[in-house]
Formats: sequence, structure tokens, C-alpha cells
Amino acid sequence: MSAAGPTVSASVPDRWYRSSYHHAMAMTLRLSDEEADALRRPAGREGRSMQEVARAAVREYIDRTSRRELLDEALDEELPRFAEALRRLGE
Repeated sequence: MSAAGPTVSASVPDRWYRSSYHHAMAMTLRLSDEEADALRRPAGREGRSMQEVARAAVREYIDRTSRRELLDEALDEELPRFAEALRRLGE
């Protein structure tokens, strides 16, 4: 895609949107009335949309779980090297 917008191919003029519009995945998030109200109030106070607040929460969740997975992997790889020392320390 150029800075001026998506490039439209002469052979497929009605498909220009596929490269730019579908770049991000769309989804529907269904909240209960209570959840929607609980999200609407703080979002309004912060001057942000409910979508913006929800997306930030998803990013924080992904970051938190990604760090936990990395730590678990590192521990799984490194702890066996120190198993004997850890066993002796525990005595």
C-alpha cells in the first residue's frame, strides 16, 4: 500500500479493501449490562471509548501471560541444572 492509499489492481478493482481493511481482525465482544455499565463509567471519566479501554485490557493480559510463559519456559530449562543444589539447600 502506498502513502496515498491502497493500490487498486485493474484486474481486481473490487478487492482493494482486502489488503488494508482486513489487516486487523474484527470481533464482537458481548458484555452483560452490568459489565457494559462498569466499563462505560470509567471510560467516560478518562475520556476514552469503551473499545479503547477494552483493547488496552487485552494488550495488558497478553503482555502479562506472555511474560509468565517466558518465565515458565526459562524455569523448565534451568531448574534441572540446579536440582541437586536446590535439593541440598532444602535439607
